[in-house]
Amino acid sequence: MRIFRQDPAAPEPEACALTIGNFDGIHRGHRALLKRVVEIARQRSLIAAAMTFEPHPREFFAPAHAPARIANLRDKLAGLQRAGIEQVYVEHFNRRLATLSAEDFVEQILIRTCRVGYLLIGDGFRCGAGRRGDIALLRRYAEAGQFELDQVQQVRDEHGRISSSRIRAALQAGDLAGAAVLLGHPYSISGRVQHGAKLGRQLGFPTLNLRIAHQHPAVQGIFAVRVHRLGEQAWPGVASVGLRPTVDDSGRWMLEAHLFDFSGSVYGRLVEVEFVQKLRDEARFDSLQELAGAIERDASRARAILAATPASSTAPALDPAVGVD
Repeated sequence: MRIFRQDPAAPEPEACALTIGNFDGIHRGHRALLKRVVEIARQRSLIAAAMTFEPHPREFFAPAHAPARIANLRDKLAGLQRAGIEQVYVEHFNRRLATLSAEDFVEQILIRTCRVGYLLIGDGFRCGAGRRGDIALLRRYAEAGQFELDQVQQVRDEHGRISSSRIRAALQAGDLAGAAVLLGHPYSISGRVQHGAKLGRQLGFPTLNLRIAHQHPAVQGIFAVRVHRLGEQAWPGVASVGLRPTVDDSGRWMLEAHLFDFSGSVYGRLVEVEFVQKLRDEARFDSLQELAGAIERDASRARAILAATPASSTAPALDPAVGVD
């Protein structure tokens, strides 16, 4: 999969069939959209492409009120790749893009940069400064022969529209099973294992440490997990996603996973943490001894839960050779 990031030295992309969205958590509704783009691309001899934005536009306009992030960029790209997308435009959402008129967005980015031949949008599509660009604007360009335009309706289930907002709500409520139904697969986060302060090892619970790059993760707390990509089997464990209030006041979000009956150095490895069940919210403890006792209880509960929960198969993550960190 080719990834374009506004690099003027990048090779010119091929004409494409394109869809546009934030794609935060590639869910069943997204996959219906992406499936249609892939089908049309094959029929028209075009490249199947998607455009996404980094950061989320609401993170630019109102960082304190931005929606919780379901997926990091790597996991977003992995979902697009699994859906058959061959080319992704990652548009850096900054002041230049925020103030670009709808007409300039279409002419400069969609037509000139992306070389769009077929454009597929959802029924809530807006583009350009002030969200002034809509389906009527795109139809004028399509009628002038600039590209073929198509629109799809939202995918719904018995509870309403399948959306990233519903997935966020499920994850924040600890409803991992409900989120998995909307996503079409168990919820997971990937990342490279980093060196930490080795405090977990001192407490008797060595952890794999993964950095959470954004400030609003959709999951927070302590979880029973399975960690993939450390061999043929998925390793059971217990993990925390949070700010580590007992030992750290830096405000940095971390994902720390303690694996059961595992040994070996995996620093720098790309792993995927699958969240199976939430155990509790993150808490501050008065001493390291109390923290160690809580981890021991969490680990015991997680072992029992995982022993009673069949392991699921997960799709492979994006090839680390693409260089997304």
